[in-house]
Amino acid sequence: MKIICFGDSVTRGVSYVRGRLRILKETYPSILQELLGDQNEVINKGVFNDNSDLLLKRLDKDVISEKPDVVLIQIGGNDCNFHWDEVAKHPEDNHEPIVPLDRYLNNVKRTIERIKGIGAVPVLSTLLPLDPKRYYEYISRINNKSIAQWIAACGGIEHWHGMYNRALKQLIKSEDILSIDVRTAFKESDDLSVLLNDDGIHPSPKGYTAMAKIFKRGLRNLKTEIAKV
Repeated sequence: MKIICFGDSVTRGVSYVRGRLRILKETYPSILQELLGDQNEVINKGVFNDNSDLLLKRLDKDVISEKPDVVLIQIGGNDCNFHWDEVAKHPEDNHEPIVPLDRYLNNVKRTIERIKGIGAVPVLSTLLPLDPKRYYEYISRINNKSIAQWIAACGGIEHWHGMYNRALKQLIKSEDILSIDVRTAFKESDDLSVLLNDDGIHPSPKGYTAMAKIFKRGLRNLKTEIAKV
C-alpha cells in the first residue's frame, strides 16, 4: 500500500529545538514507515508553513501524480493562524485568519473530492491541540507584547484553533469522510506538555512518535472501510 502524508510543518517534521525551528529526521511519516513495515510505502509530502490554499495548488504534483492508495491529510494550523506582525502593528484593528473558515472547509472538501476522483482513499486528521500559553510566549518574543491587547479582546489563540477543528469535525460527519482524531488522542495522553515543544504548537520527538502510533492504530481501525473503496 502506498501512503502519502500530506500537510504542513507538522507533517514535514518541524520542531522547536534550543530556540529555533528545525526539521527532525524522525518525522511522523518516517516513524509510521517503520511501524507499518516494508510491505507499505510511506511518502512525506509535508511543507513548512503550508495552508489549505497552498495544499490545493500542489495537489496534482505532490499527490495525484504519485498515484497513492491512501492519503493522510493534516492541515489547518496555519489556516486559523494570523499575520502576527500586522496584529502587533495594529492591535486595535480587526484581523482575519490567514485562510477564513469557509474557504478552509471548501479547500478541504475539494482536496478530498480530487483524491477520491483518482480512486485513492483520503483520510483526514483533526488538528493537533496547542498549548496557548507557550504559543503566546513564542509569538510575543518574535513580535511584541502589544498583541496581548488584541488576543484578549478576541478570545485567545485557542479560540480560533478550536473553532476550526470543530468545523472540521462537522465536515467529516456531514460528508462521511474517513478520519483519525489525533487531537483527542493527544489530549487524553498522560502529559500533553511532553508531546509539544516550547513553541506550543509543533510536536516534540515524543509527540511525533505518538502521532505515528495514533495513525497506525487509526489505519488499522479503518482497514475494512479502506478496502471497500
